[in-house]
Amino acid sequence: MKQLKYLSVSLLALWSLASCESELDTAPTNQANDVEVFKTAESAETVINGAWAKFNDDGTTYANIGYSTVLRTSDAMGSDVAVLTNKYGFASAYAFTEMVNSTTSRPLFIWSLLYSTINNMNNVLAKIDGTEGSQEKKNQVKGQAKALRAFCYLNLASFYQFSYLKDKTALTAPIYTEPSTINSVGKKKASLEEIYTLIKSDLTDADHLLQEYTRNNKDKINRSVVNGLLARTYLNTGEWAKASAAAKIAREGFPLMAPEKYKEGFNDINNAEWIWGHGQTQEQSDASYAFHYLDVSSSGSFYYSFMADPYFKDLFDTNDIRYQLFSWDGLKGREGLLRYAKFKFKPTLIADIVYMRAAEMYLIEAEAEARNGNTSQAVAVLNQLKTARKANVYSGSLAQDDVVKEILVERRKELFGEGFSLSDIIRTQGTVVRKPFVDADGKPVKVQITTPDGTVKTVDGRGHSVFDFPDKTAFVPNSPYYLFSIPQRETENNPNL
Repeated sequence: MKQLKYLSVSLLALWSLASCESELDTAPTNQANDVEVFKTAESAETVINGAWAKFNDDGTTYANIGYSTVLRTSDAMGSDVAVLTNKYGFASAYAFTEMVNSTTSRPLFIWSLLYSTINNMNNVLAKIDGTEGSQEKKNQVKGQAKALRAFCYLNLASFYQFSYLKDKTALTAPIYTEPSTINSVGKKKASLEEIYTLIKSDLTDADHLLQEYTRNNKDKINRSVVNGLLARTYLNTGEWAKASAAAKIAREGFPLMAPEKYKEGFNDINNAEWIWGHGQTQEQSDASYAFHYLDVSSSGSFYYSFMADPYFKDLFDTNDIRYQLFSWDGLKGREGLLRYAKFKFKPTLIADIVYMRAAEMYLIEAEAEARNGNTSQAVAVLNQLKTARKANVYSGSLAQDDVVKEILVERRKELFGEGFSLSDIIRTQGTVVRKPFVDADGKPVKVQITTPDGTVKTVDGRGHSVFDFPDKTAFVPNSPYYLFSIPQRETENNPNL
């Protein structure tokens, strides 16, 4: 891994960012002089840039690198990714033994990542008004800080508690809006309602503060990103009209990609449909490591571990451009696994990371309209996406439950591998669904493969290998196994939890 170099300020409380032993060569995050960094609005922006770099590229192991760790974990714990358990990285998450365990490294890494970023943004927000510079620049910095803080709290609300629509009073995680120091006192858990109130306030403020801002790359947060986050937030809280409206704003100027572009590997932040992402260069490419799990077809990919459940393939029309990405693996030792070649490394073995696309906004708009009773409008929006993918348009029942079900299936198809699996299950109070790939007699389904030397043969198809929770109970809605645990180190250092 390349050494990570960035400028950041981390005045962190010991309970919220206790240091972990790192297997990566990373630069410290507390080297900047506080007074100099916050002298001007321009220099204060470097704190956001540094926090963003740390948020994406910092890590403790090769399986815990930046925010992509959250996305990979979410998909590994869902229904459609059949993780190979003999491969390094996410086997324990797939088996539901890791994220429920407060003593393992990944819960500590994710918690620390989110709260260190929150604290960096709190530092920016506490000091930006006192810096030198134009009001326009201060507004930009403040708006981006509020949006990134809101994004971190949105992740806490999405993975550390059940759905807001199940119980908005459920205690979830502490709220910090002021910079922490070594002497700060840890806070108690806030409710989902309190967390979402802060998220909506921060994003609404950011939308106003960024009105005059034009970004120079898609790593930056602008009003499109802010409205996309608002759309996600309102979908979580059941504010359907607001979710639909925000999604429409977010996708303006981001056309759905041409069908053939879908085959290019989801590796380029310049894709017209991408609203937000993290770009990679040969010099700064640590986040690209996530593709070693996602890319199941490139020869340079190490793990090939995020295979597709064969039943997932059955959700697609054969004329759908996405259907063409499936193939049965013919490599020795992998025969009969199902590849879904959505993600591919660039030839240089780096790949940009996608965080938000126009397609997601179409799906949010469609779901929000359907849940609000406007099923005809919902189907019209849904079919725009289906048409762009050359899939059959939906022409079935306009009953609300039927339309919502169709949209949720389309979310699984369109957003595979982008980190929405577990959060959608929690949000909708759904359940993980995994079943053996067998026929009516209980025998493995036979599939045809082509080996590297061109030989065609028939083998057993292979899919999921974990079919229940660690205690051998069946998958059910609202299971504690779905929730990320607060790390033990945090609870030991903050008795107020």
